[in-house]
Amino acid sequence: MNAREHILHKVRTALGHSAATEFSPPPPVRLRIPEWDFQERWRRFAAALQKLGGKPVLAADPDQARRHVAAITEGRPAVASRAPLLESWGILNLPGVHCRFRDAAELRSTCASADFGITGADFALADTGTLALFASPEQARLLSLLPPAHVALVPASRLITGLDELLSLVPRPLEASSALVLITGPSRTADIEQILVRGVHGPGEIHVIVVKEGEEK
Repeated sequence: MNAREHILHKVRTALGHSAATEFSPPPPVRLRIPEWDFQERWRRFAAALQKLGGKPVLAADPDQARRHVAAITEGRPAVASRAPLLESWGILNLPGVHCRFRDAAELRSTCASADFGITGADFALADTGTLALFASPEQARLLSLLPPAHVALVPASRLITGLDELLSLVPRPLEASSALVLITGPSRTADIEQILVRGVHGPGEIHVIVVKEGEEK
């Protein structure tokens, strides 16, 4: 019996089982998806994000979203992903935005010196104010983690009710991407003397712009 088998044997014994014990199959997955219209999803998302210290904005169209990003960054150094929606909405052409990198080393150094990281978001979860980002060659995780402020843009059609709906739409996330990042508000910790500090493990400031492209109801 090797070390792994010994550990498993001790666990089984403590639970009153043996290696021959047969278990019933797990119950079916239960996903509960509320029926919220767009206005309710937006109300809940904005309230949840603000409670966490984030800054939500609802843009009437991509042009207004681009103006919001310009007003937030004010031409200061920013790194942006090459997500197709950012390119189509003109975000990559804003002053101060850098989006082309020769290699990983340049990406790291640029993110480390930038004031803002600008990304798209694959989904926004209304019930918790959470962003869901799938890592991809166009959108590295570092862009949303290293700069002190994060600006995320998400189409209004991707504002969904919550995690249950996300898992119903993408039941096998690791088949869609090498990593799924869930971002719930600015980075914060109270590990030291229970004093809340922001920006320790990631951006201390987050702006989320939900962008309408049609008649969301």
